[in-house]
Amino acid sequence: QVQLVESGGGLVQAGGSLRLSCAASGRTFSTAATGWFRQAPGREREFVAAISGSGRIIYNTHSVKGRFTISRDNAKNTVDLQMNSLKPEDTAVYYCAARSWVVSDSPNDYDYWGQGTQVTVSS
Repeated sequence: QVQLVESGGGLVQAGGSLRLSCAASGRTFSTAATGWFRQAPGREREFVAAISGSGRIIYNTHSVKGRFTISRDNAKNTVDLQMNSLKPEDTAVYYCAARSWVVSDSPNDYDYWGQGTQVTVSS
């Protein structure tokens, strides 16, 4: 069992930065793949980035590659998402999710979800 809590969301102007953090509890977290997803009003949940326990990383290259960076600290049981050069279209609720072992870009593959944190980017 893994419990996830996101933090770090807020309001920022376009071009600014935010750092989201996902804090996890559960003894299997170090081997879990952890992903960030986002959902804007009226839209489907969208994959942002994911990282495996061993450090393999995948990004939504269309939307965030080159601007967002995912990282993890297994000693602290955290996975962070550094978001730079933010755009108004990045506005969404951002969710952290976890699954066993292998990274995936499909939300259907993830077993555990946090409650989400709101990110709002003003123009």
